[in-house]
Parts: sequence; C-alpha cells; structure tokens
Amino acid sequence: MNSLKKLSLMLVATVLLLTGFNGRVYAQDEAATQGGTLNIGLSANPSSLDPVTYTSQYESNVIRQIGNTLITYSNDFSEFLPSLATDWEISEDGLVYTFNLRDDVHFQPGEYQDGRLMTAEDVKFSLERSVNDSALNRLSGVASVEVIDDTTVALHLDTPNAALLAMLTDVGNIIVPQEEVEGWGDQFAQHLVGTGPFMLSNIVSGQQIDLVRHDGYWGPTPNLDGVTFKVISDTNMMANSLLSGDIHIATDVRMQNRQIVEQAQGVRLESVPGMSTTYLDMNNVQGPTADPKVRQAIYMATNVEEIVNGVNQWGGAEVSYSPLPKASWGYMENASDFIPAYDPEAAKALLAETDYPDGFEIDLYLAEARVPYATIFQQQMQENLNIKVNINVQEWGTYSQTVSSNSAGMNIGGWSWFPDPYFYLNQIFHSNSIGSLGNGRGYSNEEVDALLDEALIETDQAVRTDLYKQVQEIVLGDYSRIELELSETANGISDSVQGYSVLANNSIIIVDSNGVNVSLNQ
Repeated sequence: MNSLKKLSLMLVATVLLLTGFNGRVYAQDEAATQGGTLNIGLSANPSSLDPVTYTSQYESNVIRQIGNTLITYSNDFSEFLPSLATDWEISEDGLVYTFNLRDDVHFQPGEYQDGRLMTAEDVKFSLERSVNDSALNRLSGVASVEVIDDTTVALHLDTPNAALLAMLTDVGNIIVPQEEVEGWGDQFAQHLVGTGPFMLSNIVSGQQIDLVRHDGYWGPTPNLDGVTFKVISDTNMMANSLLSGDIHIATDVRMQNRQIVEQAQGVRLESVPGMSTTYLDMNNVQGPTADPKVRQAIYMATNVEEIVNGVNQWGGAEVSYSPLPKASWGYMENASDFIPAYDPEAAKALLAETDYPDGFEIDLYLAEARVPYATIFQQQMQENLNIKVNINVQEWGTYSQTVSSNSAGMNIGGWSWFPDPYFYLNQIFHSNSIGSLGNGRGYSNEEVDALLDEALIETDQAVRTDLYKQVQEIVLGDYSRIELELSETANGISDSVQGYSVLANNSIIIVDSNGVNVSLNQ
C-alpha cells in the first residue's frame, strides 16, 4: 500500500471515530458561569481582519473568534478534527480532497445578507479567494475547488501536498459570505462576517475591538456575552492592566513582567514551550547586507546569548540555532554546528574584505515589543564593527508593509505557526515567498527551492524530515538572517477566567466545537 493511501485511510479512520460531531447536540456546562465580557490584551494593533490580507498573530486571534475553518487542529496539534466539515477523504493519488460539510451552519447577520445558511458554494468562494489573494500564500497548491452538491466540496491539486490539511486549519481559510466580501469591497477588513461564536461589533483603531455573542452559532452556546481585545503595546502597561483588572488575559508576557505576574495575587502565569522563533532579518538584495560576507561578519559579531539572556533574564526563552522551533518535527538537533561562533575580531577581519571595512549605517525596523533586543544588538554592532544601527519602531501594519516590500535594511520579527516545517521554511526561505512578510528580505536559493518543493509533495515524514534538514544546513550557511531565540508562549490570566488554555502557537481559543468554552466567574 503506498504512503498516500495509508495517509488517506488513517485520516478516514480518525474521522469515523469523530462522526459524532455531525449533527451533534452540545450540552451546556451547568457549572460554568454565564455572561460577562472577557477582556484580552494584545501587544500590537491588528491592522486587517480580512482573512486573505492579515499578517500577524494579533489579527488571527481576533479572526479566530469570528470565523471557522473546515477542520481544526487538536489543542496538542497531534491530529486534525472536524469543524465546518464533518469528515473528509483523500484520493489514492493525493490530488483530490473531498469534504462533507455540516448542514446547519449559518453566517452571522451582516449588511448584505441576513444570516443565511452556509453552503458548498461559500466554501468554493472562500478557498479560491485565499488561493488567489492570500498575502502569505495560506492555501498554496490548490488548482480548483469543485462543488459536488450543497454539502460536499472537492479540492483539486496539481501535485500532492503534504501540508494541505494543516493549511486548511489556518484562519486565513475561514469561510465567509460572498455578498459581504463584494458588498464591502476594501472595507471588508473592518466588517468581517463569518460563522463563528462571536460577531464583530465595533473597532476603535489602535485601541480595541469588541465582539458580541453570535446566538446563531452552530456549536456550543458561548458562556460569555462577548470578547473585547484591547491594544496595549507597552509590556509593562500590559501587566499593570492585568493586575488592575482592566483585562482578564495578558498575552505576550515577557521579561520582568513574568515575575510580577507570578508573584501577584488573583492572577497566574501560564507559560508553555512554544512554536515561536525570534530572528533578525538582513536585506539580501540591497544595501551593505546584500553582500553575504557582510551578513556573515554581522552574525559573527552578534553575541546572541547576551541578547537572549539580557532580554529574558526572568526566563521564558532560550537561544535559537534553527529557523524551526523545537516543537516542530523537522527541528535539527545539531543546528548549532552550522551557526558561526561569536568572534568579533574574526568578524572585523571579514568585514575588511568587503566594500565596508570601516563600517556603515543601517536602519533596523521592529515593533515596540522587540526594542530590548534591538538595543543590545545596536551596542554590539557599534562596538564590534563600527556599524551604526538606527532603531525604527513602527506599529504593526506599517512594520509589516515595510518588511514585505523589501524596504528594511534589517528587521527583528517573530514567527509562530504549526508543527509542519512547511510553515516556517517555505514561508521564510522559498523564493515564491519574496514580497511577503516571511521573506521580505529577498532570500533566494534555487537548491533550497527545489528541496522545499520536493518535501511538499513527499508523504513519508522521515523523508520530509531529511529534506528539511538539508534545507536548514544550506540556509544557515547563507547567513540571510540571525536566529535569536525560541520563545515560550506566556499569558497572564485572571483567576476569574475558567476553561482557558495557553497553546504553544499563541492561538487564543475561547469557544470551539471540541469542548472549549471559556467562562468568567463574576
């Protein structure tokens, strides 16, 4: 039996065990407190709630409450579970994925439809829109979506795609009504309508986003009346807002605030090994860092350990040597063998072989939360290579555009996704991703592209793992960016919050069809 057939049978077996989700009647947890609005702090301003244009975790965590995907990951990312789709089947050649849909899902009422029933036509529209317009290629490899009947769709691929099911769990692939998308046009990003447990009520740009319960939600009735996301970019203010009761959940708790939250009464710190990496990109196509020798010299002159330990002296992170997090099955244990040792004198000698022996000036772009990293790096570059680094702090939307358009000499960013290496290596190192946030620095290597393409159509995970290790060895040797840290996912949570779990990839789940239903003890 070939590997594609094995994969298909395994997925079908999983689905058969879970067919209770089709037409399932959800029982309300009688012990859970009903009502109240959950206030969540976000460390950056979500700039777009359109699933095809969003670029950050901040945006995805709002979108996730409003819309649903065909399938979801389990909370431990070990299996795929039904959501809008009740079950699915993969053809023996791996080129057709057929999904059976729930027949009881209604959209939230909007300006251009009144909360009508979702059908297979909506799935076709939404997924083909993602294929054609997604800012981060969140559904690559799908040639077409076929409507078989009102509750059945088939995704047709040109070549097998080992990461397709994982792609479909991304909120960039939620199902939306065509009338709302076309009616609002460019304004749909501020008027998102989906099938989820909460509806968009109000947006105050740079301040907060208010959601209210969707009483027509097809899943379990939410315990909460609503959810409010508050933008709090200052990390100290985030912790203070939690302690004062202004928010119930503080996301992205870092540095000394970890200790503050741990020691405070009425709140708790939950920190889990994460899927997040922090890195420093160097422009690969223009400016001084277009020269690989310059990039290598900068890496050799960067004391990564000093940066990571200096920023995280209260815990929560470790030095990174790979573009993959340890939670990914493609992580390369010997990645440190391919990272240059910290050696300022050797770095200075190498820089002397370039057109910039006396150093240069360069702009570094980042969001506010990354300033502590930039400050230490700035000092190291000035002392070790006479490179003057200008720190430019930008709000998320502007930062994303600056980086994606190859307008940054350097930038410090973070990346968090799913365990499959595709979501890190393809999105960050494949030349097809040039012009997106992941590869705004313009990295291109034909050998890397070929290996990544081969890994995507390969269904044997052991073979894929080997291919991804080859990719890592090459990209680390190209010095296109500096690996900084592997971060834990840490939230500060009020003791009044019940049923909430911190997930490794930073996803916030308030209500879902698989048993999560957060409540507030008021």
